[in-house]
Amino acid sequence: MLGEDHSLAHDFPQLAGTIIKLNQSDSDFAADNQRYTALDKEIRDMELSGSPASDERMNQLKIERAKLKDALYKRLVDATGCL
Repeated sequence: MLGEDHSLAHDFPQLAGTIIKLNQSDSDFAADNQRYTALDKEIRDMELSGSPASDERMNQLKIERAKLKDALYKRLVDATGCL
């Protein structure tokens, strides 16, 4: 769906506490999460405003977002010891 929120807190509400803790204690996680959030917002804004972007560019951004989300999720799971 266009304009859908893919923030970590929205997609992984069960990990909200871990997201907060890692944002406070792990500067690398916080930086990557900030980059992920900005990328998600950029994609959402482009989808909603009809910003001129090629399909190739949009797909490239979405692939980058997915890879970053996977890496962040792995770090969240590692920090909680669950899965």
